[in-house]
Amino acid sequence: MQSLLRNHKELELEVEEELQLHIDLLVLENIKRGMSPEEARFATLKRFGNVDRVKNECVEICRRSRPLQRALKRCLILVVLFGLIIRITSTDFHVARIGDILIMIAVAARLLLYVRGLTPSRFLQRNKPTSLSLFNN
Repeated sequence: MQSLLRNHKELELEVEEELQLHIDLLVLENIKRGMSPEEARFATLKRFGNVDRVKNECVEICRRSRPLQRALKRCLILVVLFGLIIRITSTDFHVARIGDILIMIAVAARLLLYVRGLTPSRFLQRNKPTSLSLFNN
C-alpha cells in the first residue's frame, strides 16, 4: 500500500513538472512576442484552462496505461522465453535465426518501454523555482 501511495505521489509530481515546463515555455514565448510577464502569465493560464483539472486528467491517463504496460512486459517475457526455447532446441540454422529474431524484438521493445518511462525527475536534480512558476508560488 505504501508503494502505491509513493508511486501516486511520484506520478503527480512528474505530471506537475511536465505541465510546469509547458506553462513556463508558453509564458516565455508570450514574453518574446512583446507581452509583459503578467500579461504573458495571464494569457498562458487562460489558454491552458483549469490546470488542476488538466493535471488530474493526465495522472488518470498515466494510471490507466500502467496495466497495459505490465501486460506488455509479461508478453515480452514470454516472447523471449519462446525465442530461447526455439534457439536452444533447434538444430536447423534458419529456425534458430527465428529464435534470435524473437529475442531481439522482445529486448528492443522492452528498451523502448524503459526509455518511454524516463522522466527528468528520475535523473536530473530539482530545478530551482522561478518567479513565473505556477505550482511553486
